Amino acid sequence: MKEAYQFNCWMYLSRRAAAAVLALSFFSTSLLAGADTGSPSSVWVISSGEQKVYLGGTVHLLRPSDFPLPEQYETAYQDADKLYFETDISGMSDMGTQARMLQRLTYQDERTLRSVLNEEAYSALASHLETVGLPIAMLQKFKPGLLISTLTVIEMQKMGFSPQGVDAFFNTRARDDGKAVGQLESIDDQIGFLEAMGEGDESEFILLSLQDLEKAEMLEQMIDAWRIGDNDKLVALFIDDMKERSNDLYQNILVSRNNHWLPMMEAMFSQQGTEFVLVGAAHLVGEDGLLQLLAGKGYTVSRLQGASE
Repeated sequence: MKEAYQFNCWMYLSRRAAAAVLALSFFSTSLLAGADTGSPSSVWVISSGEQKVYLGGTVHLLRPSDFPLPEQYETAYQDADKLYFETDISGMSDMGTQARMLQRLTYQDERTLRSVLNEEAYSALASHLETVGLPIAMLQKFKPGLLISTLTVIEMQKMGFSPQGVDAFFNTRARDDGKAVGQLESIDDQIGFLEAMGEGDESEFILLSLQDLEKAEMLEQMIDAWRIGDNDKLVALFIDDMKERSNDLYQNILVSRNNHWLPMMEAMFSQQGTEFVLVGAAHLVGEDGLLQLLAGKGYTVSRLQGASE
């Protein structure tokens, strides 16, 4: 009976972490930011001759008050024949995916949080879990990536956020409207990012992550910066901080994935129709961001203008 209860809790929490896999791309000075004089937005047009691809920065968890989205998102959606997301959003809720996630993101050997964390990190974690009503004994087998992602989503839900972010909103719209959808990477790829987080440096990762959970005011600033397309602010709040804290995480979560997505986006210019690519806002900005990478390849990069402009 105890094992069944624990399994059900793990499954419940891993569903929360499924949303957090996507949230990784956003929560943690672009050269292009000052070059455009149009109205701020986080939707861009990437052009090559007469061919174009829309590129939109997203936040994967939002509050009801954050809707409706800026009008540029609707403009790009209406003009697009196919939408691309980071991964298969619908597939994230599949029970088989949830079981696979649980298998990969929990320790399957003798390791536990008690054995991989030092006393300082374990004590801090136990104290935090007590404040959210989760006994640490129930989570002993959680790997750090699953644990912190779960706690992040719980914290955000307490603040009124839900998994109905930009991606989920347009994924549902596209399927209801019969628009084609595609993915830039597999669900297993995304699970792999969580699986590797904190590996080999678990205590420091947990301590830094618990500190971040206390910075609710930064979340508001990030949402505001995303909404008006303030690339400089996003770099300062997210990119610079991630580089300083963990360059390895920056390379794995942002740089390597951007470089992997770049040729996929370039291939879209030779396809029929118009694509709308939606990825975490942090992937767009900074010297290693998609906007800079695409500009460096010779594509024309400009903000999508609003209807009133």
